[in-house]
Amino acid sequence: MIAAALRTFFVFLLPALPAASGEPPPYFPPAQPAPRRDALLPWNRIVTYYGNPLSKRMGILGEIPLDQMLAGLRREAQAWRKADPTMKVRPGLELVATVASDRPGPSGLYRTRMPDALIAKVVGWARSQGWLVILDVQVGHAEVKDEVARLRPFLESPDVHLALDPEFDMPAGVTPGRRIGSTDAKSVNAAISLLASMVEKRKLPPKLLLVHRFTEEMLTNRDAVKLDPRVQVVMVMDGYGTPAFKRTAYRIAIRKQPVQFAGVKLFYKNDKPIMTPEEALKLQPGPSVVIYQ
Repeated sequence: MIAAALRTFFVFLLPALPAASGEPPPYFPPAQPAPRRDALLPWNRIVTYYGNPLSKRMGILGEIPLDQMLAGLRREAQAWRKADPTMKVRPGLELVATVASDRPGPSGLYRTRMPDALIAKVVGWARSQGWLVILDVQVGHAEVKDEVARLRPFLESPDVHLALDPEFDMPAGVTPGRRIGSTDAKSVNAAISLLASMVEKRKLPPKLLLVHRFTEEMLTNRDAVKLDPRVQVVMVMDGYGTPAFKRTAYRIAIRKQPVQFAGVKLFYKNDKPIMTPEEALKLQPGPSVVIYQ
């Protein structure tokens, strides 16, 4: 897609977080809430596969047969455990549950909601392995709050989390894929509020909220994001390129616009070559969430 061809790198990360052994380390700026002890971060590193089983082009989750895919993620998780034995690794599947489209569709919103049966199938795959699930939303012309609310029956489970993909959050009159989209802090805050309400109502551990981003403009008004101890916001550096390019970009933008936690996406086909866990851990700081596409 045209938007993918425009990708560049901006990195939004905070210091790497050691494994827990009692009280959390003093890494949070004073304005940010300390993590709850039942939260995933900083006590774990999340390693996921991204995609959609209906497409071989969206990511590794749909590119290869199920058994091979599950075995591949187990190998990647083990590689991260070996590279950093101090951090517990939690594997997961990141399903694109709302897919942006270049056509308006019946809703006129340039997005396609995956059937509940498909979402339930992927949740079942993850649960069969004891893994997490992250439901990724590409809103097209829809509203973040509406797409998150639609996923509420799944998100109310303790092992299901949320991701937003601003690349496909488009203004009126612009077709997804024609240019890189953006999401405002107002929409991120709406997602945080909805997730926090689920955590409160269902007495759940804190939810992860991943925000994919590879340019500054993809998240506007970043300072207005309202953090909540019931939701852990992870900014995911979603650009691809050579290891040298990634390291350079990482150094340039590493502390430029921190929000809370940080992640990185690694591309099997577009990173040339893909960074190993040992190489990625040399990035300063190392990521708390790692996504393979």
